[in-house]
Amino acid sequence: MAKVNVADLRNVAFCGHGNSGKTTLLDKLLVLTGAVSGEPSVDNGSSICDFDPEEKAHKRTIESSIVHFMHDGKRINAIDTPGYADFIGQTIGALRAVETAVIVVNAHSGIEVNTRRVFQEAGKAGVGRMIVINRMDEPNIDFPKLIEQLRDTFGNACALLNIPVGTGPDFKGVVTTLEKDHGAKGTLLPVADVHTQLIESIVEVDEALMEKYFEGEEPSPEKIEELTEQAIARGTLIPIVCCSAKTGVGLKDLLTVLAHEALPPGHIQRLAYKEGHKEGEEGDEIKLKSDPGAPLVAQVFKTRIDPFVQKLTYLRIYSGTLKKDDQVHVCGSRKGAKLGPLLDVQGAETKPIESASAGEIIAIAKMEDLHTGSTLGEFEMPRIPFPVPMVGLAVKPKSHNDEAKLSVSLHKILEEDSTLKLDRDPQTKELVMTGMSDLHLQILRERLHRRDKLDVDTRPPKIPFRETIMASAEGSYRHKKQSGGRGQFGEVHIRMYPLPRNITPEGFCTKDRFPQMKDFHFDPTHRFLWVNSVVGGSIPGNFLPAIEKGFKERIEKGVIAGHTVQDVAVEVHYGKHHDVDSSEAAFKIAGSMAFRNVFQQAKPALLEPIVRMEITVPESHVGDLYSDMSGRGGRVQGTDAAGGGYQTIFAEVPLREVTTYARTLSSMTGGQGSFTMEFSHYDIMPTSVQQEVVSKATMHEEEEE
Repeated sequence: MAKVNVADLRNVAFCGHGNSGKTTLLDKLLVLTGAVSGEPSVDNGSSICDFDPEEKAHKRTIESSIVHFMHDGKRINAIDTPGYADFIGQTIGALRAVETAVIVVNAHSGIEVNTRRVFQEAGKAGVGRMIVINRMDEPNIDFPKLIEQLRDTFGNACALLNIPVGTGPDFKGVVTTLEKDHGAKGTLLPVADVHTQLIESIVEVDEALMEKYFEGEEPSPEKIEELTEQAIARGTLIPIVCCSAKTGVGLKDLLTVLAHEALPPGHIQRLAYKEGHKEGEEGDEIKLKSDPGAPLVAQVFKTRIDPFVQKLTYLRIYSGTLKKDDQVHVCGSRKGAKLGPLLDVQGAETKPIESASAGEIIAIAKMEDLHTGSTLGEFEMPRIPFPVPMVGLAVKPKSHNDEAKLSVSLHKILEEDSTLKLDRDPQTKELVMTGMSDLHLQILRERLHRRDKLDVDTRPPKIPFRETIMASAEGSYRHKKQSGGRGQFGEVHIRMYPLPRNITPEGFCTKDRFPQMKDFHFDPTHRFLWVNSVVGGSIPGNFLPAIEKGFKERIEKGVIAGHTVQDVAVEVHYGKHHDVDSSEAAFKIAGSMAFRNVFQQAKPALLEPIVRMEITVPESHVGDLYSDMSGRGGRVQGTDAAGGGYQTIFAEVPLREVTTYARTLSSMTGGQGSFTMEFSHYDIMPTSVQQEVVSKATMHEEEEE
């Protein structure tokens, strides 16, 4: 790539709701600036940004893609991001690589679900924000109402940099609002009024200038231009521009805004930390400088496996310089890494380059040691806060011969997608693929089929219930077997107690409760406490580990419904042994059976996972949501205004009730609702549901026998 000074770089991420026209807009800007030729189109599968086969098939952006073009001496690196929350991880990664988020709004549809989400994510990322109102050529646009909606939802910092002249077929151009009065006619809002709003947002960053302005002295055009970047960086200004990607009206003005108002590297304060710094701790930070001569700090924000199974690692360089074949330090790794080929990226196309410096976005090929979130250099960037996926599918290959192939293929997808989790549930024995939504998982299955010729069977995963007890009990079990030769003998006496979650093992193991206690072990995974109170050698010490092993095997296997046991304390206080017939195997069996028998006497109960949800819906649907949550056994914790006529409801609800909630919420709100979900805790399951689960488990056991 031709070398550009850091001050002449602009890194922007195009975000927004699906069908707002982000991809088409970027395709048109690439053509308009001469970066590409032809007429790229999403509809005919020739888009520069949507080049992935799944994107072409679905005609929607699924992965972020990087393109670049020049305008007014500025190199603009633009990242196209998906328009649906199912793929929000790609947007979050892209926001780490830029200084400005360009939030594209469909002029006809207005603010939609993902418009809100990306606006919030850009705020969390600390980048500047600007809004592009696209599709001004659509019919039936109420422009004044749309601007009112934007300011109501996103705040009074939203101010028009230009005003459309006409809408629909009559959309003929845009008029700048940086000038107070230039005789323009036919604008959809009064230029003077909008100019005042704009200048007030800009001068807010300079108190002295603001005082002069309110005394009647307007800043010079040069001063306004100087302060605009500061205002965007601080969030006192969110500029709005208008255009139509389809007709091309307003695109040249948009290019000028991107070149002169989007933030250059260095205008957003970035912090890196000493390697090994623990998140949340103060100190150890360094303020990064967008200086090619400074120490190297770069972070991987995206990984892609191309059709030839070549791993491409996408980097944003915040500080310093990278050169081809450099040996660099990778945070968290004991050894250095030799850089593979450095690449300049234009959609699916890449070109080799010799070096890249602060402010640039590049790709590196064939770097197996780098993963999304990895930092290169002596200082470490904060982790990228990808959301926790909550929609799962149990997956297995259609052919048993493809087991090994499935593992390799899923590993590639895990490299590419940081919002995918893969776990083999030790309780259910299922391989569970967990993603952001049904659509997200569907796209991943299509990718397995297309890229690896691998078809899989899927089904909803079993919900990982847990078993526990509600009361204390005690009992024993004698294992005695004689079948010729050496026999088997072991007898174990135990007491079992519920282990409260609000008490530590040390707080539970008091001398008042266990006066003869010798020692205890605690397993935090299952919250299982094992107490040794054996006295007088009734059980020789060498058999105690076998008893504990018997307990743990039973905990994994479950007692009443085949689910893992948790929150239980067991005291071994007595037993019997035989000098010849006792063995570790005998005492392991005796321990397991004693645990089972006493557990059944201690008021056993099932626990179920409870998730914490934040659900944002139009105010008109809040009542419906409350009724729906009540019917699912959920507890509403509170509400908060989300702006623009929306409310966010905070609730806790059993996971079994919301495994397919996305479809329900979409139906209930006409597609206007959105939610996030994360695990909260385990809680006692209602008795009627417990009986149903236990009954099914019993029937399943009988069928297997």
